[in-house]
Amino acid sequence: MRKPQLDLFPDQTYLQCVDPAVNKQRFYVLSVQPTLFGGVDLVCEWGRIGSAGTVKFIPHTDTGRAIDTIRSITAKRKARGYVE
Repeated sequence: MRKPQLDLFPDQTYLQCVDPAVNKQRFYVLSVQPTLFGGVDLVCEWGRIGSAGTVKFIPHTDTGRAIDTIRSITAKRKARGYVE
C-alpha cells in the first residue's frame, strides 16, 4: 500500500502556459507511477491544451529521485513561462 505524499514534495504537477496574443495554449503534466518491478516511472505528458499530448516515461530506482526530477523540470518550465 502506498503512503500519501506530503504537499512539500508533490508526486504530481500540472503546469500550463497560456498567451492569447500569440495563440499559445500548452500544458505539461508530471507524475510518479509505480512499476511492476519495484521501481517508479516519472510520466511526462505535454502538448496543446484540449488535445492528446506526447507521453514520455523516465525510469527511476526510487520515488525520491523521481520527485527531484519533477522539481528540476518544474523549475525549467516555470522559467519558460509556465504556471501551476
